[in-house]
Amino acid sequence: MTKLSVNINKVALIRNSRGGNLPDLVQVAMDCEEYGAQGITVHPRPDQRHVRYDDVPQLKAVVKTEFNVEGNPTPDFMKLVLENKPHQATLVPDAPGVLTSDQGWDTVAHASFLKEVVSALKAAGIRVSLFVDAEERWVEGAKAVGADRVEFYTGGFANDFYKKKEKSAESHHRCAILASQIGIGINAGHDLNLENLRYYKENVPGLLEVSIGHALISDSLYFGLGNTIQMYLRQLR
Repeated sequence: MTKLSVNINKVALIRNSRGGNLPDLVQVAMDCEEYGAQGITVHPRPDQRHVRYDDVPQLKAVVKTEFNVEGNPTPDFMKLVLENKPHQATLVPDAPGVLTSDQGWDTVAHASFLKEVVSALKAAGIRVSLFVDAEERWVEGAKAVGADRVEFYTGGFANDFYKKKEKSAESHHRCAILASQIGIGINAGHDLNLENLRYYKENVPGLLEVSIGHALISDSLYFGLGNTIQMYLRQLR
């Protein structure tokens, strides 16, 4: 079964809008696990508009499943991750003011830089995933710099799913086959939801983990957090 990691950034965004501790991010993370989530994902950005750097050690202390910290590997981010040692670090090439992650690494052009940061994280015992578009050269490049996994950016798939469903996952399928052949694991994330998740999972062989936040938290407003997590898990079975 593909694992479900719940991204709790949107919960932190609501909390930060009032300046207090409601909702309690740490409690929500523990509740997600209690309701069946197999991982917790956070993506602290430099402006700390949702998950803040000081949330990370608090979450590390309570998360019992898999803790995944995403972000651009700036010096501050690397320091945060190396000090807290999550199970997985997902490296994303976000510009400082970007609204949301919308493209993956050029793992060839940035090979030297990525090899250095991947090596530092792996030396600390942290599994490393690189956020990439579903293109064979980026998958091969991720393997070449020593990454353990790639996380396929699924925004394009989600957009195409409603326009040309039968072709929407073709590049992801090809890249998944390649990843299996060269020995690199596959994660995926961005705009996956209750409508497209099962189709994606069925068409991407070897999918190990999906990270879902925006759609899942939005659905929980209608269905409740516990029910929503179970609904997503059913799509992955």
